[in-house]
Amino acid sequence: MKWAATVLALVVCVFVLLPHGQGRFDVVEATIPAMQAAMAAGQITSRQLVEQYLMRIGLYEDRLNAALAVNPAALREADALDRERAQGKLRGPLHGIPVALKDNIHTTSMPTTGGALAFAGYVPPYEATLTRNLTAAGAIIIAKTGLTELANWVAGNPNPMPGNYNAVGGFGFNPYDPRPDPRPAPGDGRPVLQTGGSSSGIGTAANLWAASVGTDTGGSVISPSNANMLAGIRPTIGRISRHGVIPITADHDTAGPMARTVTDAAIMLGAMEGAMPDPNDAATRTCTPPPGRDYTAFLNAGSLKGARIGVPRAFYIDRVTLPGESTPRGGINPEQARVMADAIAVMKQHGAVIVDPAEIPSVVAKEADDSFPLFDFCAGAEHGKGKDANCSINFKYGMKRDFNAWLASLGSTAPVKTLTELRQWNLAHAQANAIRYQQSRLDISDEMNLVADKARLEADDAKDRRLSRDQGIDGVLKAYNLDAFITPGSSGARIAATAGYPIIAVPFGTVANAPAQPFPDGFNARPAPFGVGFVGAQCSEPKLIALAYAFEQATRKRVPPPSAP
Repeated sequence: MKWAATVLALVVCVFVLLPHGQGRFDVVEATIPAMQAAMAAGQITSRQLVEQYLMRIGLYEDRLNAALAVNPAALREADALDRERAQGKLRGPLHGIPVALKDNIHTTSMPTTGGALAFAGYVPPYEATLTRNLTAAGAIIIAKTGLTELANWVAGNPNPMPGNYNAVGGFGFNPYDPRPDPRPAPGDGRPVLQTGGSSSGIGTAANLWAASVGTDTGGSVISPSNANMLAGIRPTIGRISRHGVIPITADHDTAGPMARTVTDAAIMLGAMEGAMPDPNDAATRTCTPPPGRDYTAFLNAGSLKGARIGVPRAFYIDRVTLPGESTPRGGINPEQARVMADAIAVMKQHGAVIVDPAEIPSVVAKEADDSFPLFDFCAGAEHGKGKDANCSINFKYGMKRDFNAWLASLGSTAPVKTLTELRQWNLAHAQANAIRYQQSRLDISDEMNLVADKARLEADDAKDRRLSRDQGIDGVLKAYNLDAFITPGSSGARIAATAGYPIIAVPFGTVANAPAQPFPDGFNARPAPFGVGFVGAQCSEPKLIALAYAFEQATRKRVPPPSAP
């Protein structure tokens, strides 16, 4: 990024002249509790934390492209929080901690663009509720992270947008292998190692900030967490207010924390959640926060003992032939299966009761109408009006309904006033690379009639709930009396997102980055992170955090990316 060298130049002089006895604390792989302990001991200040992170941004941003903006007031904010600390005022466990937000979450200290060229440089007139909650808890919003443009609701088939590409900032790169794909096709500069989902875990994995906030509609907290060896929490819809977050569909959207440890993710979740329901988001009445919104109270390393954990094998581990089809789908490769077997063995060793298999009813259903894998969301030009009978219209309907409502909330400052205007603006600015991969998802959304198509939406929503909840997550938990079930990598993200239920990703291992179209001879692809997902019932975050933490402590498999990615 063109500002990275400036950030580096501003920080170097200050950083090397730290007062004697300070600056010895290293932020690399440091946890939030460790940072707090160091500040309490006078070993480092919040300002010096920010300086170290700015130094790392300056060093690595040009290679990783993790941020779309850096907060120009971050040092001043750190100074103010250091003064509060000196006066004995501590706002909470995030006091003075630098974190980042996905660039579809409103901030008034930096632009909020969603990665869309039409919104380049745009500063919204109000902050997101979760932004206010974080800053009230003492967090410093140091940067806005890259993302797949508009949370990956711009271009599906026939020319799908690659993950972590947006028109404002281009491609982001995975710090575990931050190189472009060397294959001649597609040859557009995309990363050789997937970054996962529309949120970015790049900067958190590379220690450019302490933790970050992503958003998830169909897996975009869990997938990037898995791809970047992070602990990520997609909470129950309504646990975190969506007010001030650029939407796809309010029926499935949620924000969630991404961090290097389950502890840090739990701290972030508590700070993001409001003490009271948000009047701007009715869903925030769904779950009752724990006392003090303190999820660290559930961090018990012995939580696996006696826990009943299911292992759905059909579709998630083993390939299956779905009703009406002749070719098997799903499953994982032998290397991934070995990683899962190792994870299951660890849980058994620590006292978990493993129910294996514990099949999800809607995944092993005999009739097509009862099959969850067969009813995905409409997502490309092939799912336009008249061609969408076998997919849920929720995403494309919700995008028109909720995106237009979000634009209206911006008032006169909105760069465009409707989804139609955005599509027209993109076409008019195609030569400026506004729609490098076209805009098939915006197109199929804009053709929705919010009145005439409402009955279809309600029918599809009812089917989504039946397959993902009644015959899905709730069905398998009840049938086997489970506390949770586990899924490989990010594969459980879709059913959790469709249900609006929580899932937590925990780092565990790596597997070969070996795509079907092989890399050129002599290209040494580095391994891809591969973790475990814990899925539970609505509002079961405390239980899932306990299980995820116990598993993390029993394994400690996260390894940082190369020291100079």
